[in-house]
Amino acid sequence: MSSWDPVYRLVKQIPRGRVLSYGALAKVLRLRGGARSAGRAMAATPSGKGIPWHRVLGEGGKILVREPYASLQKKLLESEGVTVVESRVNLKQHLWTPATKTTTKTKPKSAKQKSAREKPTRKRTSK
Repeated sequence: MSSWDPVYRLVKQIPRGRVLSYGALAKVLRLRGGARSAGRAMAATPSGKGIPWHRVLGEGGKILVREPYASLQKKLLESEGVTVVESRVNLKQHLWTPATKTTTKTKPKSAKQKSAREKPTRKRTSK
């Protein structure tokens, strides 16, 4: 188990034909060091684990890896239906937004709701 496993788990969730930026990846996972940390994690991606490293791009959809991997990344993205023009991907068309974890919070009860649920108390009268 590596320290980058949360990064790889999230990258595995990116569907075919969708991409995510290093910065967005870092923001979702709250990585110290931001996009650079995400870039280091992706550079250390183990081969043969089924991690779609090619779906992570630089800000603005730019392919940032160097050759020969840049050509491979472009080819893999195009095989998934992603249009790459001059080493850039149109993020408006292909950006993936991960589902955020929502916590179920109970709304504070209003005074009317509280009083309706409480049993009315009867005053005891002395005889």
